[in-house]
Amino acid sequence: MNAFSHAAPPPSREAAVRQRRGVLGGVADRLAQTLPVGARVRLSWQHPALGTGSDIGVTGEPASAGALRLGWTGPEGIILNVVASHPRDWPEGIAQYWPESARQLVDQAVLAVLATQQIESLQRSEQLRQALFEIADLAGSALDLQVMLRKVHSIIGELMYADNFYIVLYDDRRQVMRFLYFVDQLDPWVNDPEQEIQVTEEGNTLTMHLLRSGETLRGPSTMLREMFGIPDQPENGPDSADWLGVPMSRDERVMGALVVQNYRKANVYSEDDRILLAFVAQHVLTALERRQTRKQLESRVAERTADLQRANDELQAEIIERKRVQDIQRALYRIAELSMTSESLGHFHAEVHDIVSGLLYARNFYIAMLSEDGSMLEFPYSVDERDPDRKPRKLADGLTEYVLRTGQPLLADRERIGELEAEGKVRTHGTHAAYWLGVPLLHGDQVVGVIAVQSYSGDVKFSAGDQDLLTFVAMHIGSSLQRKQAQDRLVQAHAGLEQRVSERTRELAEANVELVEQISERMRAERKLIHQAMHDALTGLPNRLQLLDRLGRAISSAARDPEACFAVLFMDLDRFKLVNDSVGHAVGDELLVEAGRRIVGCVRGSDVVARLGGDEFAILAERLENPGKAEELAHRVLAALSAPVWVAGRELFPSASIGIAVWHPRYHSGEEMLRDADAAMYRAKQDGRDRCAMFDEEMHREATRSLDLEADMRRAIQSEQFLPHYQPIVDIRSGEVFGHEALLRWQHEQLGLLLPGQFLDIGEDSGLIEQVDWLMYARVISDIASHSLPGYVAINVSPRHFRAADFSSRLLGLIEGAGLGPDRLRVEITEVALLDDAPRTRECLDVLRRHGILAQLDDFGTGFSALSYLHRFPIASLKIDRSFVSGLEGNVRHESIAVIRAIIALAGSLNIELIAEGVETEGQRQTLIELGCTHAQGFLFGRPVPLALSGLDG
Repeated sequence: MNAFSHAAPPPSREAAVRQRRGVLGGVADRLAQTLPVGARVRLSWQHPALGTGSDIGVTGEPASAGALRLGWTGPEGIILNVVASHPRDWPEGIAQYWPESARQLVDQAVLAVLATQQIESLQRSEQLRQALFEIADLAGSALDLQVMLRKVHSIIGELMYADNFYIVLYDDRRQVMRFLYFVDQLDPWVNDPEQEIQVTEEGNTLTMHLLRSGETLRGPSTMLREMFGIPDQPENGPDSADWLGVPMSRDERVMGALVVQNYRKANVYSEDDRILLAFVAQHVLTALERRQTRKQLESRVAERTADLQRANDELQAEIIERKRVQDIQRALYRIAELSMTSESLGHFHAEVHDIVSGLLYARNFYIAMLSEDGSMLEFPYSVDERDPDRKPRKLADGLTEYVLRTGQPLLADRERIGELEAEGKVRTHGTHAAYWLGVPLLHGDQVVGVIAVQSYSGDVKFSAGDQDLLTFVAMHIGSSLQRKQAQDRLVQAHAGLEQRVSERTRELAEANVELVEQISERMRAERKLIHQAMHDALTGLPNRLQLLDRLGRAISSAARDPEACFAVLFMDLDRFKLVNDSVGHAVGDELLVEAGRRIVGCVRGSDVVARLGGDEFAILAERLENPGKAEELAHRVLAALSAPVWVAGRELFPSASIGIAVWHPRYHSGEEMLRDADAAMYRAKQDGRDRCAMFDEEMHREATRSLDLEADMRRAIQSEQFLPHYQPIVDIRSGEVFGHEALLRWQHEQLGLLLPGQFLDIGEDSGLIEQVDWLMYARVISDIASHSLPGYVAINVSPRHFRAADFSSRLLGLIEGAGLGPDRLRVEITEVALLDDAPRTRECLDVLRRHGILAQLDDFGTGFSALSYLHRFPIASLKIDRSFVSGLEGNVRHESIAVIRAIIALAGSLNIELIAEGVETEGQRQTLIELGCTHAQGFLFGRPVPLALSGLDG
């Protein structure tokens, strides 16, 4: 334990006399010396600063008889009285000359005392100021806390006796205290700065009383304990002759205390010491708080920095992964295209080499194939720095043959190759490689060849990631190579079929190009969404967010002004989808930009023109004279849009439908006005397009009916009015039922049976559709468990379910609770679900597949293509969208056949089963059979019906 001793110099004789007799002690002796020997003198005084006191000379108290008496007001208003006597009569004349000299002597003594006190006060103030500066400096230093507190202790020791000193912190809410610092000469207790001690009534001590009361305590510890009823407990330390404790407070809350004590002398601590220690205590508390605040700030800065670093690392990893996936996807498209477009196998091999070179180091690359009889190893393609000519050889024990025998990839450095050679498993043919990577080429489950890359320099290494990448690419190269070889054999054997092969290759290439364009479009859309915060990226106009902000301000202003009139015009370009489908999205974008320019040209400078998305625009027209001005504006816009426009060499005649919602006090948000303007726009479309419509009470009533339907939906959930209808999935040739799809229906009490299209939008907007889905899932699982439904049953799962962390566990819990085999249930998702949150969706589907629940991809080919993700997801079935099936009969027959062929080829390469949706005619069925489709679903085989009418109930 550290002790801080501060020895004071011994007091002078004059100081000792002053301490014994008062501040003017000794002056009476000096007065007596100015009188005859034997004189006795008494001096008394009264002053606010010097107090009240008296001083009697060493010869004793003066007598009353014959005494000389003086009284006057001295310096600084001190009241002085002097009484002098002598055993004999005073010498003649002393009463005339002595009083004046006595006054001068006493006044000089008073002035000296006042000056001394002022000097001592200034010295003490300077010492206190310096101490506070040092404490403040310590608070901002980087010293260890205990080192800092020891220095604070040293500073306090310079102001008063503080050999025994401690600092305690207090939490009044949790009723705990911590002895942050403790130094004592007699008490052997050692504090732990982190230990929390409970403050209880039963464990009462002087320190606890000080913390609870917040009052300063000063005096002998025995007296203080008796005063507050605190028992004498040896474990609380020895009693002190003088004890001084002051609280550290902040906002009327006691945060701790400073305590000093003296075990030897009483009355060591004065009122000035109490005031001084209380003042220092607040600065010590401030220093501790500053130190704690700085520590917390540094901790938060460190945490924030770490969070930002992690976020940056994750973003960089995602960017690298996306780029890698894009490179792989482009490589796979090129490989698939090469199998159809390469002029020869030699050209195909060279192109494959070029593709692989774009993914990893492939300066030394070769393709090895087994001969048809399996006895020879042939090298149809080889590029190598050291061994430029690889000739066919009989199967031996080389690295290539090792991969052929094991059917597993081999990644080996020089040391690993040496180990294999020592074990007698391989023998090097040709120049020794520093690193060698070979992966098998498969045809079905059979190994037919090897793709290998190697380096002759220790600086170029192959990693496990390179092995996985080359293995994945080899899967597609193997199937593409087999197709190419088969095509070449067919060309040689059936020269007359060359035209049909060429057409098939072109159709697949076009399908691949179209799919690539869709993927690129989706990626561009994602980048635009990131960029678009307040403005539309295509037209430069304000977007929906900015429009809603302006609308909100306009509504707030109109609520205070009864004369206010403004309107929202919601417009949609007529038949814009036809433009996109016929002449492409690029032309459509140019048309949107031109439409935006024309709309802006029709409005005033204060109006806001916004693009809400797609072909939807909106105008906020404020400070209108009357609602008719809004209709006039709508007609001007329609006239401007109707003028012909030349885009990409084509003359187009655009038109639009406009809905108008005029300000009414019932509106409380911009969304409500946009909603009503949107409703009016649909009324304009229904009335024939190229016109405007004003939102009226009839439309308001229609909106109210939507609200009523939402309320009905909430009640329907409680009464379980939602039920599944089952439509069979069959073998397209035999008609044998392969499974069922469960389709949602609502048995409304008043409106009868409702299809999803009549209530799904309301359910999605209100969030109720998730509750409806779980009711459906439970009902379907119960039906499967209790009835003889053949095959599996597929349930539709929306993307929002995959955003819930407990979806898979909850679904598996329903299946387990019903005692149902997981293979009896499948989940059916759309392409949007794959692209919405790909990592979370893949994780969820992987969990379900491990438990036996397979996934089907619905409406394949209609949205943004999921081809770039398809190979990464556990998809068991693809469902060809009904739009392609219906196109098999009509003007788009050839396009539909080409797309379906591409999808069948893709599914075959990925080993995924196919189901054609919406099959309604025998002609469609026959065409699908010819194309190679195996399963189908549609009205031709059965309509969706409840379980009671399916013939399987019971």
